[in-house]
Amino acid sequence: MTPTPTPTLAARDWAEIQERMLVPLYEAVFDRLEIGPGDRLLGLDCGAGLALLLAEGRGAAATGVEADPARRALARERLLEVAATTPAGVRPYDVLLGFSTSPAALAAALPAVRRGGAVVLAGWGPAERCTVPAVHGCGPVPQDLDAVVEAAGLVPDGSGRVFCPFGYADADSAVRGLLSTGLYDRSCDPAQVEKELAEALHPYERADGAVWLPNIFRYVIARVP
Repeated sequence: MTPTPTPTLAARDWAEIQERMLVPLYEAVFDRLEIGPGDRLLGLDCGAGLALLLAEGRGAAATGVEADPARRALARERLLEVAATTPAGVRPYDVLLGFSTSPAALAAALPAVRRGGAVVLAGWGPAERCTVPAVHGCGPVPQDLDAVVEAAGLVPDGSGRVFCPFGYADADSAVRGLLSTGLYDRSCDPAQVEKELAEALHPYERADGAVWLPNIFRYVIARVP
C-alpha cells in the first residue's frame, strides 16, 4: 500500500496563509462565467484546492490536478477530488482553470474540455502594479497570456484585471506565506533567504506590524473551438 503523503510546512503555509490572497481573483472569474449548478470544472495546479471549494460552494462539480503531493494531501483533507495528472476522459469538463499553468500542462489538459468550453488563464499583471516582484529583488515575471491563448489554438473571449492585495498580520506570516509560493529560491541557504526577505519587507510594514503588498492580477477567458 502506498503511504499517504504528509503535508509539509510549506504546503500548510500555502493553505493557511497564502492561498486566500487569490480569492478575489477566483471570485471575479466565477462571477464572470456565472459558475453554478451543472457546471463541471477542472483546476490545473490547484494547490490545496481553495478555488475548487469556492466553485463547489456555487454548486459546480470540481476536480483538481496538483503535482505536489503535499498540497494534494491537503486538498484531499478538504474532501476534494484531486489527482496528480489530468483525469482521463473525453471532453467531460465545461471550464478549465489554468492559473499560473505552463503551456505544456495546458495543452495536455485541453482534450478534457468540451468544445465551446471556457479556458481561464491568469497571472501577474503589469510589473508596475504588482508589489511582490519588487520584494527581495526577485519574483514573478508576467506571462503573455494572450500569446498562450493564440499558441494553444483557443478563441479569445474576454479578459479582466483584479486587485489582489497580499495582506499579512505580521512580518513572520508574510515571510512564511511568500516562501510557500515557491517564487524564492531557498536551495543555497534557506536561513539567509528568509533573513533577506524579512528585511526587504520592512518598507511595506504598517504601524501595527501588518504587511501590505498590493498587486494586480490579469485573467483571460478563451473558448475551445
